[in-house]
Amino acid sequence: MTAAPEVVTVGEAMAALRATGPIRLAPPMELSVAGAEANVAIGLARLGHRARWVGRIGADPFGTLVLRTLRAEGIDTTHTHVDTDGRPTGLLVREDGIGDLAGVHYYRERSAGSALTPEDVLPALHPGVRVLHLTGITPALGPSATRTVQAAAARARELGITVSLDINHRARLWTGDRARRTLLPLARTADILIASADELHLVADDPTRDEADTVAALLDRGTREIVITRGAAGASVTTTDTTARAPARPVPVVDVIGAGDAFVAGYLSALLDGLTTAQRLHRATDTAAFAVATRGDWEGLPTRTDLTLLDTPTGTTLR
Repeated sequence: MTAAPEVVTVGEAMAALRATGPIRLAPPMELSVAGAEANVAIGLARLGHRARWVGRIGADPFGTLVLRTLRAEGIDTTHTHVDTDGRPTGLLVREDGIGDLAGVHYYRERSAGSALTPEDVLPALHPGVRVLHLTGITPALGPSATRTVQAAAARARELGITVSLDINHRARLWTGDRARRTLLPLARTADILIASADELHLVADDPTRDEADTVAALLDRGTREIVITRGAAGASVTTTDTTARAPARPVPVVDVIGAGDAFVAGYLSALLDGLTTAQRLHRATDTAAFAVATRGDWEGLPTRTDLTLLDTPTGTTLR
């Protein structure tokens, strides 16, 4: 019998077209796969964990690409559903700008992923699963996806599964006010809350409070760990007992998209391994470094062996 997954991620995976310049100039494009929850699943699988992605894809070539890619990365897709009502797989189009500036355009309205239902997801949660990872992206896709994420969090709580929530606000999908109305109650179900410093107000009972007061209030509300990412300034994690901080790994920046998902994969990997909060941050910042130093949302994510490469002297050639 196949062992139960350690982590279940729920969300939308899409086809991704990456333009090498402004789209209006018809630059060459590369086709790949994108989606925050899928990225986290790939990151965990590369680090040696059993990960399951649950979502809905269209009955189209893009959906086949998503499924083929995830399976090739060792992801459990047993509970992935192919939409039979004509809804397409979502599409993301990215264009590079000046320096490391990039623009992202979404084509995911009425996509298969937006029609995800609780019936699709709940059978994937059962005793043996240790972590359910969710993001604030999926509930932005529509009412059905919102209900599904809420139902998944509630079922995980019933089963004693740790709930991880990455706020991951996408301003092109919904406004801050709409996001706050949905994410505030969802965050109350989270054991681990992950947010960038500028997203924290979206899950604060009083958004006018400063960061320290907001974190204290979230812990009082029952969240076990508050993880705050700060880009080039690193990250911190606060529990009721302690606060740990870690700087970002200094690496040449090639592509910042996907860094947050890589960070989450590293953090959850270390959590599953029983490491301390400081050690979790260390692994998370290491995996994020691999993401920003390589092109693509997930292609450069490391294996455990790869993680040791960051400590080799600059200019080392492995022979």
